[in-house]
Amino acid sequence: MDNTQFGSSRDELRTKTTVFSNDLFAGKTVIVTGAGGGLGLAIAALFARLGANLAINGRNEEKLESAAEYLRSFGGKVLAVPMSIRDNDQVVAFIDQVSGEYGSIDVLVNNAGGQYPQAALDFSAKGWNAVIDTNLNGTWWMMQAIARHWVARKEPGSIVNIVADIWRGMPGIAHTCAARAGVIYLSKSVAVEWAPNKIRVNCVAPGCCESNGFHNYPDEGAQTFQDSNPMRHAGDEWDVAEGVVYMAASSGKFVTGEVLNIDGGQQMWGDPWPTGRPDYFRIS
Repeated sequence: MDNTQFGSSRDELRTKTTVFSNDLFAGKTVIVTGAGGGLGLAIAALFARLGANLAINGRNEEKLESAAEYLRSFGGKVLAVPMSIRDNDQVVAFIDQVSGEYGSIDVLVNNAGGQYPQAALDFSAKGWNAVIDTNLNGTWWMMQAIARHWVARKEPGSIVNIVADIWRGMPGIAHTCAARAGVIYLSKSVAVEWAPNKIRVNCVAPGCCESNGFHNYPDEGAQTFQDSNPMRHAGDEWDVAEGVVYMAASSGKFVTGEVLNIDGGQQMWGDPWPTGRPDYFRIS
C-alpha cells in the first residue's frame, strides 16, 4: 500500500479520551510484547498513562528503544529488551530480567505476532512455520514462563492474549487463523488449570481495527475492511487498548477463560478479504 498513515500518531495516543482513572495501575508492572509500534505501542501507552511501569520487548531494537523513550515521557519506568518470543530460553531470561528490575509482575499482554496475506495453497513450509511459531508457540512460551514465575512466588496475575476474529474463518490468512484459534483454546484450558493459583487468562479478539498493520495488505484487500462488520467501518487501536485494560484491571476480576470480541459485530456479519475478493465471490 502507499504511505498513508494508518492508526494513531504518538501525539494522538497521548490525548485520547479514556474511561479509566489515571492511577489505575500505579505501582503495577505490565509486560507488553511486540510494543515497538502499532497496536502494541497503543496498549503500552494506555497502561503508561494509567501509571504502570512497563517491560516491553520486540525484535527491532531501534523501534523498541524509540517506543521506550516515548513511553517514559508519561512518567513511569520502561524496560525495553530486544528479543524473540520464539526462543523459549530468551523468554525465560526476559521474565527473570523483568522480575529483577521491578520485583513483582502484575500483567502480561501477549501482543507480539504477525502474518502475511496469501492463498493457503501457496503457503511454504517456512512461511507456515514462521506464523505458527510466533503467534502460537511464542505466545505459549510467554504464558508458561510468567505463570511459572507467579506460581513459584505464590502471586496472582492476569494474562491477556491478543488473538483475532476467527469465528467465521479467515480466508487469505488461514495460517494465523489456525494459530489464533490455538491460542484461544489454550487460554480457555489453562484458565481452568491456573485458577487455583489466582491467575486469570483471557483473550481480546480485534476485528478489522486500523493500525500500521494495514500496510501489510494489498489495496484491494484493505478496501474490503470497511465492509468487515455491520457497523461498516474499521475500529482503531484505542478500542482494543481499552478492552485490554478492562480485562487486566480489577474490572475483570471475575472474568477468566473469556474472549472479548472488539470487532463491530464482525463475528456475525461482514465480508473482509485480506487478499482481495476473488471473482467467484463477487456479487454482480
